[in-house]
Amino acid sequence: MTTRAEYDHQLSALKHEIIRMGALVEELLAGSMKALVDRDLDAASRIIDSDDVIDDLRDNIEEKCITLIATQQPLAKDLRVIFAAIKMATDLERIADYGVGIAETALKFEGEAYIKPLIDLPRMTDIACKMLLDSVRAYAEGDDALAEEAAKRDNALDELYRQIYRELLTYVLESPRHINQMMSFVLIARYLERVGDHIVNICEMIIYYATGKKSELD
Repeated sequence: MTTRAEYDHQLSALKHEIIRMGALVEELLAGSMKALVDRDLDAASRIIDSDDVIDDLRDNIEEKCITLIATQQPLAKDLRVIFAAIKMATDLERIADYGVGIAETALKFEGEAYIKPLIDLPRMTDIACKMLLDSVRAYAEGDDALAEEAAKRDNALDELYRQIYRELLTYVLESPRHINQMMSFVLIARYLERVGDHIVNICEMIIYYATGKKSELD
C-alpha cells in the first residue's frame, strides 16, 4: 500500500486524464462537423487518424483504474471516482467514434454538392459540445448541479433530431436520386442524438460520484 499522499496523487492524475480525454473528444466532435460543412477533406482525414489517441487514452484510464482497485482497495467516494472514470472513458470513446463517423461522411461525398445547406446538424453539434464541456467541468469540480443542468440539454438534441429526420424525409420523397446523401445526414443526426445520450450517462455518473446517489436523468 502506498501513502495517502501518493494515493491522492494517483486519483488526481486519473481525474486529469479524464478531463484531457473529454477535451480531446470535444475537439474531435467539433472538428468533424466543421470538416463536413467546409468540405475540408484533409481535416476529416486527420480526425479519423486521431481516433487512435482517444482509444489509447481509454485503455490507459481503464488500466489505471484496475491498478488502483487492485492495489489500494478504495472505499466510499474514492471507489466512486474510479468507477465514474471507467464509465466516462467508455462513453467518451463512443462519442469520439461518432465524430469519426461524421468525418468519414465528409470524405464520402467528395466532389458532390450538398442538396441543402447544413444548418441544423452544426446546431446539434454546438449543443452536444457545450454539454460535453460542461459535463467535464462538472466532473473536475464534483458539481452535481452542473452535471444535471448539462444533461437537460439532451431534450434539445432529441427535438432537433426529430426535426431533421422529418425534413430530410421530405427531401428524399421529392428527390429520390439524392437518397444516399439524405440518409447519411439522417445518420449523422442520429449520431449526435446518441452523443447526447452518452453525455447524459456521463452526467449520471458524475452525480453518483459527487453525491453517492444514483439518478436517472431525462
